[in-house]
Order: sequence, then structure tokens, then C-alpha cells
Amino acid sequence: MSNLIRPETPSDIVAIHDVTVAAFLQEPHTEHTEQFIVEALRKAGALTISLVAEEANKVIGHVAVSPISISDNTTDWYGLGPISVSPELQKQGIGSALMNSILSELRNLGAAGCVLLGEPSYYSRFGFKPEANLVLPGVPQEYFQALSFSASMPNGTVTYHEAFNAKG
Repeated sequence: MSNLIRPETPSDIVAIHDVTVAAFLQEPHTEHTEQFIVEALRKAGALTISLVAEEANKVIGHVAVSPISISDNTTDWYGLGPISVSPELQKQGIGSALMNSILSELRNLGAAGCVLLGEPSYYSRFGFKPEANLVLPGVPQEYFQALSFSASMPNGTVTYHEAFNAKG
């Protein structure tokens, strides 16, 4: 499958919402608020990077990146997510293409690193791994993973943007 990965445009907003809802609809470990998180990040001006995967002029995937805070005052770190692919097109490489593109964009931005909450067996292929000294409270350590773009790794508690509390 050939798809185009590109920055979101205002005309993509409804499609991003729909893809995000569909992608998480059957997922057991979610409060099903991902679409509200993306919208709240956008509204707050905190959607640092937002990429869509497009096939035949239709949005089929989306990934977002936003700034995070770390208690040791490390700067230039970002949180990846949510990432969504239309359910009928999952396991076809679209998520991987979105991941590779967003990580490239982060490096081009001069980011120091990125964290995410997700399945270790999937995200480890992109270099993410749990870091004992980087914590997201209330989350099992193996599911909170980090990727540093330099030799140093922060040491502290991570706080995502307040938009991650969006419920609707």
C-alpha cells in the first residue's frame, strides 16, 4: 500500500477525529478520549507536530506530538500520541510509516527526546524502551517508554500537557 504522510491541514480535522475514534473503539486499555485529547491540544496551540497518512485523498491515519514537562527541568522533550490508523488498515505498515515520519520530524525540530505510553513489543522496534529514572505516575513502568536523541536521558517525573485530561 502506498500512502502519503504529510502535515495535517484544517480540512483534515474531522477525518482525524473519525480515524482516532475508530482506531481506539475496540481497545480495552483506554478511556476513549483520544479524539478529545487531539482537539484540546490543537485548541491550546500545543500540537507541536500533527501528521496524517493519506491514501486516495482520504485520511487513514494520524499521529500527534506535544511538549511534556520533566521534573528535572530537562527541556525539548515531547510526548508522542495518540497515534491512530483506521482499523481495517491496521497491520499494513501505516502506523510504522507514521512513527518513522514523526520521529524524523522531531529530530529535524531539534528535540532532545520523546516519550510514549504503549505496547513495548511494538514501540521497541523504533528504539523506545522503559527507563527506570523516567516515570509517568500511575502507569506500569514497562508501558511508559522513552527514546533519547542524544546520549543523555532525563531523570524525573513526566507531566503531559493538560489537554491529556480532556473528556469531551
